[in-house]
Amino acid sequence: MGLSLALNTARSALLATSSQMATSARNIAGANDPGYSRKVVSLVSGAGGTTVVVTRASDAALFGRTLSANSAAAESQALLDGLTTLSRTVGDTSEAGSPAARLGALNAALQAAANRPDNAALARTAVESARDLVASLNGAAAAVHDVRAQADQGMADSVARINDLLGQFDRANRAVMRGTASGQDVSDSLDDRDRILSQLSAEIGISVSERPGGDMAIYTDSGVTLFDRGARAVTFTPTQAFTAGMQGAAVTVDGVPVTGAGSPMRLASGRLAGLATLRDESAVAYEGQLDAIARAVIDTFKETSNRSPTDPLYTVPRAGLFWNGRTNVLPGSNTGLATGISLNIAVDPQFGGDVTLLRDGGMNGIDYKSNPTGDVAYATRLRALTDGLAATRSFDPGPSLRETTTLAGFAADSAGWLEASRKAASGDADYQKTLVSRATEALSNAAGVNGDDETALTLQLERSYTASAKILTMVDDLLKTLLNVIR
Repeated sequence: MGLSLALNTARSALLATSSQMATSARNIAGANDPGYSRKVVSLVSGAGGTTVVVTRASDAALFGRTLSANSAAAESQALLDGLTTLSRTVGDTSEAGSPAARLGALNAALQAAANRPDNAALARTAVESARDLVASLNGAAAAVHDVRAQADQGMADSVARINDLLGQFDRANRAVMRGTASGQDVSDSLDDRDRILSQLSAEIGISVSERPGGDMAIYTDSGVTLFDRGARAVTFTPTQAFTAGMQGAAVTVDGVPVTGAGSPMRLASGRLAGLATLRDESAVAYEGQLDAIARAVIDTFKETSNRSPTDPLYTVPRAGLFWNGRTNVLPGSNTGLATGISLNIAVDPQFGGDVTLLRDGGMNGIDYKSNPTGDVAYATRLRALTDGLAATRSFDPGPSLRETTTLAGFAADSAGWLEASRKAASGDADYQKTLVSRATEALSNAAGVNGDDETALTLQLERSYTASAKILTMVDDLLKTLLNVIR
């Protein structure tokens, strides 16, 4: 081997080794960063000499699986959080404040009053039990509205984060494209872009498409373009106040609705999808069940005219103990009844009402009185009310819970439905978290940094560097000897 060849070989070895050592040091520094990918040095020989090329370890399939797992986990967690709030507030039949428990207490109070119809204290207890039921239904409906309002605000926050992340992605994507075009090391820029994609996937389900020149396009999991040479506008108008059964505003991407029943390309995952499901489906379904309970209660305690239907003075049935939003008109639909149900002031002692009207009837006037003589032993109406509570009736609050049962049974089943929904969401959230963990671990094994391996590699590179340096020293000594001989 000639001295010049040996010198060039040693120089190339030193260049490669120093580059590898610098890259290994970068890898060790980024070992604890979950968004860092292992960097690999390659030497490319060409007409102009040897070039050091830094690439990064990656696995597009595993990364795509991690993104989808992040989206599914965020969607499940958002739904679980909302259902847990509802369940903790109104969903346990054993809790004294739940509608099912209040119905049981009212039934017991009515039975006690029917056994002693002359006892005004027992009638007052029954009226107070009715007040507790009203408070329970009002509180449950308010909790539903609060959950919907929080979900709506969460959607607004999520949309703001999505737009911000798309702006960050645009800058990172341009950096990758510029670096790729000029032949620079873009591995760190690729890491930055992947970090942004990971954060974005938690907010909205996405898929990505790589293009020549380092470019990348982003689509929602339903196929709507989020980013293609530029970010698309994601818009949402928060709802100021929710009313019963009201559907919230849809999120749009470049003008296309991606949430809501009317969406042609509805999101399947991501926090945004979970919040939309909670706001417009789960909470609305439970609200419909509460309204169905309120309607059944109003109907059970309604007052019927004591005149014959053929009598010209016959009047239609009116709401009795329970009113429909401070009116004695029987409700035409279930909508909003849990929110607006109230106690009839004619029998409410807090407003100077007469509790004996619960026994005698007549809250809507003399034509509705069941006990015209005022017999203190009259228990017929009280027993009819307890029979009404125990009667089987049809409930149709929607596809989530449609059945024929007693009022108390439906209230218990409604609470059971809510708990079952929460449990299913909890199981799905746990499963998705496991998938995220497994996918992240697999991606880390394929593209992450092993600190021990990098340390061992650094030691090998140091020995290689020392060997190359010795060759340079030896060549230098030989050249000096040769020059001395020539002189």
